[in-house]
Amino acid sequence: MADPAKETVSAAGPTGGQHAFYARDAIVPFPVIEHAAGVFMTGTDGSRYMDVSSGPVVSNIGHGNARVADAMAAQVKTVEYVFPRLAASRVSAAYATRLSGLAGPGFERAHLASGGSEAMENAIKFLRQYAVATGAPSKRRIITCEPSYHGATIATLAMNGEVTMAGFLDGFATPSLKVPAPMTYRVPDGVDARSYADRCVQALERTIVDQGPETVLAFVIEPVGGLSTGCVVPPDDYMRGIRQVCSHYGVHLVFDEILCGMGRTGKFLAARHWPDAKPDIVTMAKGMASGYSPLGAMLAPADMVDELAALTGFEFQYSYNAHPVSCAAGMAVLDEYQRHDLIARAETGGAQLRAGLEDLQTEHAVIGDIRGLGMLLAVELVADRATKAMLPNDLRPTDRIRIHGLDNGLLIYSRPTSGGKYGHWFIVAPPLTITPDEIDELLRRLDGTLAAFGAEMRALGAL
Repeated sequence: MADPAKETVSAAGPTGGQHAFYARDAIVPFPVIEHAAGVFMTGTDGSRYMDVSSGPVVSNIGHGNARVADAMAAQVKTVEYVFPRLAASRVSAAYATRLSGLAGPGFERAHLASGGSEAMENAIKFLRQYAVATGAPSKRRIITCEPSYHGATIATLAMNGEVTMAGFLDGFATPSLKVPAPMTYRVPDGVDARSYADRCVQALERTIVDQGPETVLAFVIEPVGGLSTGCVVPPDDYMRGIRQVCSHYGVHLVFDEILCGMGRTGKFLAARHWPDAKPDIVTMAKGMASGYSPLGAMLAPADMVDELAALTGFEFQYSYNAHPVSCAAGMAVLDEYQRHDLIARAETGGAQLRAGLEDLQTEHAVIGDIRGLGMLLAVELVADRATKAMLPNDLRPTDRIRIHGLDNGLLIYSRPTSGGKYGHWFIVAPPLTITPDEIDELLRRLDGTLAAFGAEMRALGAL
């Protein structure tokens, strides 16, 4: 277990910050970080940690980048804030144009936001406004997957495929319609990942037909999963299938690339892995400003945006939309992507990382599956690899792997999802700037983490 002498913040003790709101039975201590550079973060007691998961898959360019800091400082000294409804910001307009150019044809317009939840809300509001303005006011229902994650506002919480939220949402918000996510490791008996994915496509079509196509506004999916699914990568046939179904019934297809976009998977947009399944709308955030400032975006085609602008416009605003300092950070982050060829490094570094994880799988029986794309990977933890038996929820395996990670100098993104209904996993997605030698070091530390975790699970009778 973690050394109690190390300075940490825990939900079990008094604190004036965010941690005061966390559950009192939380067993994971939180180190107090004083300094960060590259893939390393240093606590106030001198403990040094590798950022295994880029926080919640945010810090794509690593920590402590002076060029980004300088760009933000320079922007503050010139124009620190412009409200888009009253005036325009040169840096915000330039950033939107650059982002759309990287996204490519079909995504010529970028509506900037302060983060992922806000970007997803903008996407749904934009599609709803478009439906009302173009004579389809009955289109109001959203379909999402179970499990899935799309944000933390009330509306996006209702979109999430998170079974533990049912009581919270009951009578409080309108949940989206849910269809099964194309999980690839745990599938029903008698089917494989591909045939199960076919069932998921059929479930989408059946839901649209049963609900009435004239009432369904959009189907929203993470093209490569995040923590909600443990980085599931759907089969190609599934992606083609959902595109065909949505096109046939006039339902907008929305790709939530808040986590998997910005080059994480080896392409700027994960959507580019499936050119014949192109979405109508893409949402992005996290890596856009890589943690240096809040930033998100909804990407949309010019023809839709221009048509709506001619009819009613889309004028929903937040105070910090297109914030100049955030956009200056975003521009500097894109410069770092270009300077270090980070999208290519996501592919090559991801291959090295995956190979190392597969080697660890042969050594540690607690690893049931390794999945993902590029440098967005997940490790699923099991009680029995042969049967895929899950570890008991009451042992809180995702919390315990985090604690063993801290003991081995790792900060690991892992928490219970859907009450453990679909399994337990953690994310391996370090900053794209990580070097080959640092990947080897991360794997060595992870080896020690898994050995300690496995020994604890055996001592508790879980293996």
